[in-house]
Order: sequence, then C-alpha cells, then structure tokens
Amino acid sequence: MILIELLLSFFKIGLFSFGGGYAALPLIEQELIHVQGWITNQQFIDILTLSEMTPGPIAINAATFAGNQIAGISGGVVATIGVTLPSVIIVQILAYFYFKYKNITMVQGIIQGLRPAVVALIASAGLTIFLTAMFGHSDWPLDLAEFNWISVIFFSISILLMRKYKASPIQVILITGIAGGIVYTLL
Repeated sequence: MILIELLLSFFKIGLFSFGGGYAALPLIEQELIHVQGWITNQQFIDILTLSEMTPGPIAINAATFAGNQIAGISGGVVATIGVTLPSVIIVQILAYFYFKYKNITMVQGIIQGLRPAVVALIASAGLTIFLTAMFGHSDWPLDLAEFNWISVIFFSISILLMRKYKASPIQVILITGIAGGIVYTLL
C-alpha cells in the first residue's frame, strides 16, 4: 500500500513541478512532511543536501532518496518513476503544441506569466532551506537564540567563494563538506 501511496504522491509532485527541480522542492516538502507525515523537516533538509551534491536532477534525486527513506529500495524506484512519469507525458504533449503554436502571442503571454510564479516556488524552497539551516526549523517567529552561527559562517564563506572568487559549486561542496566534518566532529 505504501508503494502505491508513494507513486501517487510523487506523480502529483511531478505533475505540478513547473519550472524544474527546484520548483518541486516546496511540493515535496508539503507532501512528505505536512500531508503524509512520512519524514521530518530535518530529514527533508538531509535529503535535499544529498540530492544537491549527487549527480542528476535535484527533484529526481530527492524523490529517489525520499522514497528510499520511506520504503527502502523499492520505494526509491517507485518514487522516481512517479516524479518523472508526468514530465515524460506532459513534455511530449507540450512539445507538439509549442512547436506548432509558438509564435502566437497568447502562448508567449502564458510563458511570461509563469516565470514569476516559478521564481516564487524556488524562493520559497530556498527560504525553507535557509531558515532550517540557520535556525534548525522553518517556522516563524524565529528566535535569535536558536541561530546556528556555524551555518552562518559556512553560508557566508560559500557565497563569498562563489560570487567573489568564482569558485565552482563542486569546490564549495568539497570545502564546506570537509570543514563541516571537521568542525562538527570537534564540537
């Protein structure tokens, strides 16, 4: 029964993940934590961390890790199929219609209208991740006594490395992963 529920949940996530993998993150969070209660906020952040640092699309990686967390290897396979199947179907249909009608003003207007909503979805997921990393949870109001200064330092160093020194994401992941291993082992 859990495998069918996983398939349907991730099919729903895949069906409404317009804008790519990062746009799926608030949907995954809502479905797995708040609707189904299958994982905790911390497990969600751990899944996102692993999904981001492994090769492949983040939504597919997150589905695989979450499915595996919830129902083992078969859960990972079912969740991955569930999240990708809507895209396969929708992209085939959209590709046909887009290439047939791409020069129509209404089609261009729909695309322009979707862009801000997709940015909002991504920003929402980013805010949840940021708040959980800095405060240990994503609930408001936030208490500065819960502020994780080590996370702030790692966040600041990561931004500095990427923006000022143009470090690659791989370099940042390696540096902060090694530093995190050392710092949190010593604490």
